[in-house]
Order: sequence, then C-alpha cells, then structure tokens
Amino acid sequence: MSGLEYTNGELQTIVAARSLAGKRSCFIGVGRPSTAALLARMVHNPALVLVYESGTIGAKPYRVPLSIGDGELAQTADLVVSVPEMFNYWIGPGRVQVAFLGAAQIDPHANLNSTVIGDYDRPRTRLPGAGGAPEIATGCEEVVVIAPHTTRTFVDHLDFKTTRGERTTMVITDLGVLEPAGGALTLTAVHPGVSVEQVRENTGFELRASDSVRVSEPPSGEELHALRELLSR
Repeated sequence: MSGLEYTNGELQTIVAARSLAGKRSCFIGVGRPSTAALLARMVHNPALVLVYESGTIGAKPYRVPLSIGDGELAQTADLVVSVPEMFNYWIGPGRVQVAFLGAAQIDPHANLNSTVIGDYDRPRTRLPGAGGAPEIATGCEEVVVIAPHTTRTFVDHLDFKTTRGERTTMVITDLGVLEPAGGALTLTAVHPGVSVEQVRENTGFELRASDSVRVSEPPSGEELHALRELLSR
C-alpha cells in the first residue's frame, strides 16, 4: 500500500491514464479525460497519439487545454485537419483506437446521455449535446467513460440516449471501475478504502459485482507528482 496522500478524484485520473499504456491513439475531450491522456503520455506511454475533435492529431500540449480549440493543440500537433475530414477519414474508418468520453447519465448497458436532464422539450437542464460522441463511440475500437459515481449519473433509464454503449470497455469513476459483462456493467474494481456496498449505494440501478472485485493500485509517487505538476501549469 502506498503511504502517499491522494484524493479519489486523483486516483480516478491516474487509473484512466494507466488504461492507455500500450495503446496506439486516443480521442479525447477536455477536462479529466484530457488530463488523464496527457498524464499517460508523461508517465506510461510517450508514443501515444492524442486526437482532438477540433482536428488536431498528435497534439503534445504541456498543460491541460482550456477547450478543444486551445491554440496549443494546433501549435504542437503533427497535423491539423478539418472537422469533416476528422470524422470521415479518421473516426469513421476506425483509425483511432481508444475514445475517452464523459456523460451526465450512464445506464446499466453503458449508454450515455449528454443532451438533456428531464423531458427533451421542457428539460430541467440542457446539456452540451451530442457533439461527435455518437460517431466517436461507434468509430473507435474501444470506449472508456470517465464519470463521477453518483446516483444522478448512474441511472436505470436515461432521460435521453445520446450515445450507444456497445463498444464501451470500461467506466472509470471516483469509486472504482466497471466493465461490461453479459450485457450489463459490472463492478470489477474498487479504489482503496471503498467498499462494494458503498459503490452500490451510489448507483441508481442494481449493480452487479464480479466474483473477485480487485482493489485499484494506489498512485505511485511518479504518477502523483506528474499529475499535480500538470494541473499546476
């Protein structure tokens, strides 16, 4: 066990970064998915090719981008293409291996909602919308979802199905890791100090658990230092 102090949010980002070890390329958005991908390049996979929806391929930012239109992405990219080319030539034919996605709601089958909370015509909250997520989730070989673990996020029925979850390989939260098994998300790992029951209490549907739920490896000193340095830039 590590004697380092860290938050579950930091461990969530680190676990996501570890999942990119050995991967060829990753399509990412902003926020924690972007932070995790940059951390992966710093610590686990320097050859990882980062792809952003704005059309930058092989971006090498030294700080977390403010948006997919951040100028540093274009300045450090191997090439910049138009958005139509990004989706028609790179995403659609499956040239990007992994996609990192977030969502406001996730159902038991890893379908995602990033459109509205409440009725579509009279929503309580209107979210950013689909963007390219539906195409990304069907075009990339693997989909990893990064989300907070609450009953508001993990729901039995989505208010709106934005993105289908058939290619989701992993959902990484601040409490643990869920993976699809038998057509439904199954808890396969908990973070240190988190119980299976605690995860279930924060899930809005009956959550299956693996017969052998593992405990996530705590952050190493290198991972934690690199993450905090990245976030301080």
